[in-house]
Amino acid sequence: MEPVPLQDFVRSVDPASLPRVLRVYSGVYLEGSIYEIDGNECCLSTGDLIKVIQVCLQKVICEDPGTGQTLELPPNFQGHFSPLTSPHSFRTLEELVCDTTQSSIQLPIYFTSIHSIVTKKRVVTENQPLMLEAVEMYHGTHCARCVLVSGAQQVVLHLPLSQKGPFWRWKPGTPQTLLQVLQDPAYKDGMFTCPSLPWNCLILRPQYEVQAIMHMRKTIVKIPSTLEVDVQDVTASSQNVHFIKPLLLSEALAQGGPFPLSTEILEVPEAPPIFLSPWVGSLRKGQKLCIYGLASPTWRVLASSKGRKVPRHFMLSAAYQGKLRLRPREFPTAYDLLGALRPGQPLRVVVTKDCEGEKEEYPEFSSLAVGDRLEVLGSGQVCGAQGQDIDVLVCQRLNDQSGEENEEYEEVEDQEQLLLPLYIPGGFVEERNDNRRYSLADLTAQFSLPCEVKVVAKDSSNPADPLVSFPGLRLEEKITEPFLVVGLDSKPGKYFEIPPRWLDLTVVETERQPEWPAGPLPVATVEELSEAFYYNLRKLPACVNQEPPPRPPKSQNLNEQKTSSKEEISKPKHPKTSLLPKLKAKTLPEFFKDKSDMYSKVTTRKGIRPTESQTENPGESLICLPTLSLLLPFLPYTDEHDYEEI
Repeated sequence: MEPVPLQDFVRSVDPASLPRVLRVYSGVYLEGSIYEIDGNECCLSTGDLIKVIQVCLQKVICEDPGTGQTLELPPNFQGHFSPLTSPHSFRTLEELVCDTTQSSIQLPIYFTSIHSIVTKKRVVTENQPLMLEAVEMYHGTHCARCVLVSGAQQVVLHLPLSQKGPFWRWKPGTPQTLLQVLQDPAYKDGMFTCPSLPWNCLILRPQYEVQAIMHMRKTIVKIPSTLEVDVQDVTASSQNVHFIKPLLLSEALAQGGPFPLSTEILEVPEAPPIFLSPWVGSLRKGQKLCIYGLASPTWRVLASSKGRKVPRHFMLSAAYQGKLRLRPREFPTAYDLLGALRPGQPLRVVVTKDCEGEKEEYPEFSSLAVGDRLEVLGSGQVCGAQGQDIDVLVCQRLNDQSGEENEEYEEVEDQEQLLLPLYIPGGFVEERNDNRRYSLADLTAQFSLPCEVKVVAKDSSNPADPLVSFPGLRLEEKITEPFLVVGLDSKPGKYFEIPPRWLDLTVVETERQPEWPAGPLPVATVEELSEAFYYNLRKLPACVNQEPPPRPPKSQNLNEQKTSSKEEISKPKHPKTSLLPKLKAKTLPEFFKDKSDMYSKVTTRKGIRPTESQTENPGESLICLPTLSLLLPFLPYTDEHDYEEI
């Protein structure tokens, strides 16, 4: 088939013959536009293949050929159109009139001229319809009285019968609906009359929407038929052409199957890796990938290693089969103790750092020493020195009995209660005698996260379980996220789980029909995470982070110090008076001595006291401050806290 404009192909195509495959013979690009405008394709490249699956009439533009005025009609327009047919042409206007009279055709009739007609009143352009009303004498000449419709104005023209053509006479045919005249190829570019419209004759210009499939397009492409592009029908030679429809893993997850689904990777997101596993490097364009469905259950646990300078981060699947043993938890503040307290679960800790209570301002606060045993009871409030309420942790001090005597003394332990402000810095380690081994599912069901564990038995399905090598593991958060179980053709027998939310590959379905492997899929249950991805996961709404501990209230002594410091600043004094160390006068040259008592204050270094001779003769120990400032560069460096005023 020869290339034709897209508009011509659309008007002539039989809807029953769809789908048809077209090749773009001459492409088009609208400068300054994107690929789509209002959802319609506006840029097609030469050589593109288009599989037309449907043609929809959008609207019809009616045009008055005499004036060029246009009117838009909807596809469901109810008016009827009579096509104007022309069986043959006439060389002169006289032949047209004679044939009309002999054929007993009633006037008026419509005709057009192939060439322009120049008159004194105006110029009649080619193919502009004229209505012949009668034949009469005009200025002594036999003329045809014709009417030219120009918008709302009608112009009467007297054309001599000797006027040369050729001329075409138009005959009104059988009235038809709008869709009927558009579907008949014989009426293409023809003229019509319609009693429902204000013009005597008109031209219909339909506009269609072409729905097609193209390579690498996820959805149906919509192309306007008015796009100035030439196409060529290549349906006969394109029977084996398959149009690639890209598919995201997130879309495959939303569709819910059917699984297994054999695909090929088209594109991998350009982002830093989220997993540090070897299989991540195999995810590249062209790799065959089989999707086996949704991983179950959908929850995961984030964990971090302990006991090393640089912690490593992992994601543990719910199918992890290793055995875990609880380790004593460490708490840096009393606020952390309160967050770890659970109803019905006693919490006993041992103090690992001395802490002095603020006896002057808060006598009810207790001091702690290394080795003190405490049982956390709950939270409370006390009234502070400034009248504000201070949140405290209520604890009970326990005896230091050990061994078999513990059971005897537990009932009669000292009932001394301690009040610890939540902001108190300290160190606490949990007392725990639980040596049971838990599965991951049991541990997360019985204990709240975060908690610290030790992997005492590796996952039997993962011989290279890396968690066994760590002295401790901190289980941070439990997240719920759908994962897809996938496998690579290049690595048969190895399967892993991909989260489409963070690793959304673009794939395309292939014709190969995969089969379910015998037995359960041996999926990797431990994935090491990159540090950036780990902290992004910790920001998820599902990860409920604890609020930061409260700030300690302002101390009364601190307020007094600030007030006194402001008063000292407001008093005038000599520069560097409070930072000059007192030196022995015997160590100075004679010309530095000043026996005048014009300065009543000197400074002395802590731990250095003047000798008796100096105290008996204070004049010798006084130094002129302006001259002493010259010695500052030669004095050894000393912190300003080593100086005091005397």
